[in-house]
Amino acid sequence: MWRQFRTAIIFLGVFTVITGIIYPLIVTGVAQAFFHHQANGSLITSNGEVVGSDLIGQPFSDPAYFWGRLSATSPYPYNAASSSGSNYGPENPALQAEVQARIDALKTVDPDNNLPIPVDLVTSSGSGLDPDISIAAADYQINRVARYRNLTVEQVSTLVQRCTTGRFLGILGEPRVNVLRLNLALDTLK
Repeated sequence: MWRQFRTAIIFLGVFTVITGIIYPLIVTGVAQAFFHHQANGSLITSNGEVVGSDLIGQPFSDPAYFWGRLSATSPYPYNAASSSGSNYGPENPALQAEVQARIDALKTVDPDNNLPIPVDLVTSSGSGLDPDISIAAADYQINRVARYRNLTVEQVSTLVQRCTTGRFLGILGEPRVNVLRLNLALDTLK
């Protein structure tokens, strides 16, 4: 019995070193060498200062900026430490009130816009942190942003096209626009 116990202790020590030290160091080294941007949080900098991440949405409510998806995180919106969806069903009064409030906010800042409001502008994502919007959601907001910034619709539309990311590998997912990157690019236009 003592021999089995000794063998078990040796294996525990060996595998602790392999899986607890060697493997994490190798994975971290490979990530830093080949995927440095992603391994460090996909951080976005502006004027040498970190302003956000490609992976985490941020709240924008100023009509001169593009608005992203709603956040369902708690205790405050876009809380990266509390990724979650609302889990409200389509008939839940709380979800309906949230959607109606966002519709009202969109109509208040852009009352002349008669386009259908894209669903991703009035609902939260499953994580509550989605940094991207659909092209339709960006297109819906172009006239408002152009008006509030005294830019032409063509200038803003061109910027949206430049900030659009296509399908992954050309077939997976949908084309999308990162709201933070788009709004940072807007700030460079004067």
